[in-house]
Amino acid sequence: MKKQEIGKVTHFFNKISVAIVELSGSLKNGDKISIEGHGKVVEQIVDSMQVDHKPVEEAKKGDAVGMKTAEPVKENDKVFKVTE
Repeated sequence: MKKQEIGKVTHFFNKISVAIVELSGSLKNGDKISIEGHGKVVEQIVDSMQVDHKPVEEAKKGDAVGMKTAEPVKENDKVFKVTE
């Protein structure tokens, strides 16, 4: 299993469990990610993302994407793309 850092959490909306992630790499629906920080690891499959409140299938470096998270995460947590 390989991990590549692709961004960091810049904001988390607790009530709706949505993280804003500023990407330093590309990401698409179906990718497996790991969000790590503050002694916690959250792994999940990306099932939907939004850029500027519009659904997108993929996002690129420099985009700020909103995505639901399986568990609460914190600002500055690192986001990794996980590949086999």
